[in-house]
Amino acid sequence: MSQIDPRRGIPRTDALLALPEVLSARTRLGDHVVHALVRDAQERARRGDLDPEQVKSSLLEQLSHSSATSLRPVLNATGVVVHTNLGRAPLSKAAVDALVAASGYVDVELDLTTGARSKRGVATRAALLTACPAAEDALVVNNGAAALVLATTALAAGKEVVVSRGELIEIGAGFRLPDLIASTGATLREVGTTNRTHLRDYAEALGPQTGCILKVHPSNFVVHGFTAAVGLRELRPLANQHEVPLVADLGSGLLGPDPLLPDEPDAATALSDGADVVTASGDKLLGGPQAGMVLGRAEILTRLARHPLARAVRADKLTLAALEATVAGAAPPVTRALHADPGQLRARAERLAAAVGATVIAHDGRVGGGGAPGVPLAGWAVRLPEAAAAALRTGEPAVLPRVHDAACLLDLRCVPEADDERLLAAVRTALDRIG
Repeated sequence: MSQIDPRRGIPRTDALLALPEVLSARTRLGDHVVHALVRDAQERARRGDLDPEQVKSSLLEQLSHSSATSLRPVLNATGVVVHTNLGRAPLSKAAVDALVAASGYVDVELDLTTGARSKRGVATRAALLTACPAAEDALVVNNGAAALVLATTALAAGKEVVVSRGELIEIGAGFRLPDLIASTGATLREVGTTNRTHLRDYAEALGPQTGCILKVHPSNFVVHGFTAAVGLRELRPLANQHEVPLVADLGSGLLGPDPLLPDEPDAATALSDGADVVTASGDKLLGGPQAGMVLGRAEILTRLARHPLARAVRADKLTLAALEATVAGAAPPVTRALHADPGQLRARAERLAAAVGATVIAHDGRVGGGGAPGVPLAGWAVRLPEAAAAALRTGEPAVLPRVHDAACLLDLRCVPEADDERLLAAVRTALDRIG
């Protein structure tokens, strides 16, 4: 007498798709994602990895944790505030709310009073000018590199961009400043040496073919020893003499000075020191969405805004909304993490350590994202076995620790205090998995 194949008990696709919970999930996730999860649950049952009677409950469990995007939220326990691999700056609640509000129809280019078309990004521009009064005008594009490309293209295409050899930097993913400038149609005129550049080097290079003078903040490295550089204040008279714009690429995006990071340039100081144009990122140290900010003299920014390339690199409504809320709202998570109180960090770390039988050690965080290289952020970390790192990364929620000296370190600087219990649950699960 033949035995009944247990696979015949696997629920049919149409029956699973008709479940109320699945119908609800289809409106949230879309048919493609839901159908894939249904097939996955059925296939696991066919392989014998799942009891046919558990297909329904397993499917509903998966749906409850699924998203239409493959990107997974991660608790950043590395102590690196602007973590490039984790998307750099986490948005503030105000920025998230603004982004959600802008996800539908919004008056991004419409004057609701008159019904006429209006200028794009007016409110974001106003917020930036309020936060940085030294700027006469502001323009927002889609990222920091685009801001620099737009500035050098509009001001120096077919001409020369004069820059110190000590500032010919390479940023993340192998992108190099010389290549970026070359793509604009401008010629790079290098002056000085890697470690020493003087005012006379700039003076000898300037001439009829000069499109602009460019100052670039190295950001992700520091040169010590026998060095010399020329600041914006020294370059200003030279730029006036030759009637060429002075452009400063700051990178990190501080609008004003931060006492914690005295060597990190900011837009207000750069403009006060003589820059005609400042380019910077909207995420990183500003703590907003990925964007490029261009601040400076109204006359020059008008030229940039009217250049054909401005259309290709313009920011979308979501970026404009999130950036405005970041600038005008309360301190974003990046600012709070940078200025976190070490005593409070230690107390949180000790509570977590006590709950899992671990120890707490002194641990310096970092700014990250190419900002303030070598500047330590004093704090504390929970020390776990090294094997816990992989279990934490692949757990739910995903947690990214720092692996150092054969240990897994959890620095709570960038973990919102409201997530401490979630982190504790993740640690317990990870320790259980590694035995």
